[in-house]
Amino acid sequence: MRAHPRVGLFVTCLVDLVRPRIGFASVKLLEQAGCEVIVPRAQTCCGQPAWNAGADKDAQTIARQVVEAFSEFDYVVAPSGSCAGMIKRHYPEVLKGDARAHALAAKTYELTEFLVDIRGMEAVAMPRAKACYHDSCSGLRELGVREQPRRLLGGAVAELSERDVCCGFGGLFSVKHPEISERMADDKIADAEATGASLLIGGDLGCLLHLEGRMRRQGKHMDVRHVAEVLAGEL
Repeated sequence: MRAHPRVGLFVTCLVDLVRPRIGFASVKLLEQAGCEVIVPRAQTCCGQPAWNAGADKDAQTIARQVVEAFSEFDYVVAPSGSCAGMIKRHYPEVLKGDARAHALAAKTYELTEFLVDIRGMEAVAMPRAKACYHDSCSGLRELGVREQPRRLLGGAVAELSERDVCCGFGGLFSVKHPEISERMADDKIADAEATGASLLIGGDLGCLLHLEGRMRRQGKHMDVRHVAEVLAGEL
């Protein structure tokens, strides 16, 4: 492997449309890790919404496009356990028998996972305020991402009492079951507040938007940030 690997950044739909600065922060961190970063213009969605909805043919079409756009790179990195999990864990099922899909899956990583496990980074930056950390379900359960963001944050985060519990977003779950989703968000917010933190950090923008939106409706003002923003000093 070359000293300065070529990394294809999978920006994700939410980052692109809602909070692009997470993408810029990710580029900054990857370049600090000695990588050459390319953002393919042809990328769109990872296909997870279609796959979860049972629209298999649409998911396959999207997956083929992603495979075509990213196969040339040494690694594929996404600032999202959800999207990285879709490519790494589900593309081999979406595109059964496709060798390129399997090859892409094998070199795809969530951002903090890549920085720690592949590039060996440690303690990049500590939060300026008391912070707690929310582990997204996809990153935690599909990719095993738990300690990596905490190591990059220098261990300076308070732990939730039920940190393995879902926040209630779950993509289509929050649309199909809004009452349950809201209750789960309320429980997660109460857990975060109990730590005394003024900053909630996470690695998936979907979860963060879900929790931040619920907080705003309740008149609460905890700052909610993606881990890439905190590590890159983009607050």
